[in-house]
Amino acid sequence: MSPLPTMRIGRHAKAQVLDPRQRAIVHRVAGLVLDYPTVELIAGLPSLCAAVTDLPEPAQSALTGIVDHLEGTPLSQLTVDYVEAFDMRRRACLYLTYYGHGDTRQRGLALLSFKQAYRDAGLELTDEELPDHLCVLLEFAATQDPEAGLRLLLEHRAGLEVLRLALIDADSPYAGALVAVCSTLPPLVGDEREAVARLAAEGPPDEAVGLEPYTLPDARGDRP
Repeated sequence: MSPLPTMRIGRHAKAQVLDPRQRAIVHRVAGLVLDYPTVELIAGLPSLCAAVTDLPEPAQSALTGIVDHLEGTPLSQLTVDYVEAFDMRRRACLYLTYYGHGDTRQRGLALLSFKQAYRDAGLELTDEELPDHLCVLLEFAATQDPEAGLRLLLEHRAGLEVLRLALIDADSPYAGALVAVCSTLPPLVGDEREAVARLAAEGPPDEAVGLEPYTLPDARGDRP
């Protein structure tokens, strides 16, 4: 993918004043639709559609768009599209610490902040997923500790914005989920905009040293 120009950073949706319930709905629904498509996810889509009807714009339209896409596309095609969207592009990774650290040892240290936040909330972690996976974090923010979840989202804001821009650039229907999530965060300012522009142009670090000592479980457990 070609580098994304600085001007495009300004296209992200304006943050809305959401009450805690609305913010939780955005985070929960976005976390679900960004997960790997399954029969269980498809069966739950009518409930997700109903949940977003009272959200303010742009979150309502953004999430309705991805829900409609999931409902109207065969599961076999969704799985192919999902892999293409998130597994084939370095700038469209759902693991947030990857943006700042790539596959370096520093990334392992960054993962510890997620693990500690989940432990502080009293969660029992499993070995199924790294804790910086966006779906894990959004579920945590929606259902466990909104304040800690928001803090982690803001700490990894540059990665979130690059992911949003990469999905928009690829014309991916999943971009709507990122538009909705970013609309719950404060507007980008000064240094944050520069950090996003730099990361969008350069991509994550590519030094690979292995993450085995730092492989951490997720906080999801069984998904509904």
